[in-house]
Amino acid sequence: MNWDDFKFIDLFAGIGGIRLGFESVGGHCVFSSEFDEDACKTYEANFHEHPAGDITKIDAKDIPDFDILLGGFPCQAFSIIGKKEGFANETCGTLFFEIERILKEKRPKAFLLENVKNLKSHDDGNTYKVIKSHLLNLGYNVYESVLNSLDYGVPQKRERIFIVGFLNNVRFSFPQPVPINQRKNLSNILEKNVDKKYYVNPRIRESRLSRIKDKNYPQPYISHENMAGSVTPHPYSSCLRAGASANYILINDERRPTEREMLRIQGFPDSYKIVLPYGKVKKQCGNSVSVPVIAAIAREMIKSLKRFEALGEEGALDSNKQFLLFA
Repeated sequence: MNWDDFKFIDLFAGIGGIRLGFESVGGHCVFSSEFDEDACKTYEANFHEHPAGDITKIDAKDIPDFDILLGGFPCQAFSIIGKKEGFANETCGTLFFEIERILKEKRPKAFLLENVKNLKSHDDGNTYKVIKSHLLNLGYNVYESVLNSLDYGVPQKRERIFIVGFLNNVRFSFPQPVPINQRKNLSNILEKNVDKKYYVNPRIRESRLSRIKDKNYPQPYISHENMAGSVTPHPYSSCLRAGASANYILINDERRPTEREMLRIQGFPDSYKIVLPYGKVKKQCGNSVSVPVIAAIAREMIKSLKRFEALGEEGALDSNKQFLLFA
């Protein structure tokens, strides 16, 4: 197997953040699926293909053969912000089982799944136990870790759980954080000469400044207004969200981030095309992933797969340690 040129599928594709990460290490997408039509428009503008629609209506046998399954399956059912219904949410929570049926039918060598940090603790850990047990029962060795986007080169505090699985006993470690001097800061991602339409009403600015915790905080900063109304400045963005008020994060308490800045906060390249209005781009960025985090995981996955195939059993997990690793 040539892991410098492999095939993957992009499920719950959104605007293609996970795809970008795996293309960066030699991957070639052979199938994509996304339910939201606005996301499909953005995806098509950038990848020149319109994703298939509702995955629940797609027979796994009709999906082309592939080596790695990718899926940032919907997180609203497990989110701290959401209603935390989990598998009781029939429209979102159960979509994990669509991934399961495709893995069962196609038996790819590996997968990467992404979700909110709260997935691990939801329902006292029972939700994740169900997910993990189903993956193990399919014969996959499973690794999971919560990673923060701040540690991988983008100015955004965004903690997400990543679940990596291999059909063989592949030895895998999640990527180490990027050295601090190689991380982008706000000055690297903010645009110059921003249109006045992004600036907030003076009353909003005055209200924010009156509630800011550190009135002498150095610029540039991004302030975050939490649910209690407190305003806190940071040298990075708080987690981009899909459904929050447009003004919940502000740059220097003066203006909203532009479409390009939101994409940069998620680590998308400036070549990425913007084809929809502000509100829709904001939602799509909030629902997406931090591309550099995905790219870092992808590099480690491919490195591990290459090592396993080159070394055979010497590159495999010690079966005596497997219980400890995956318990």
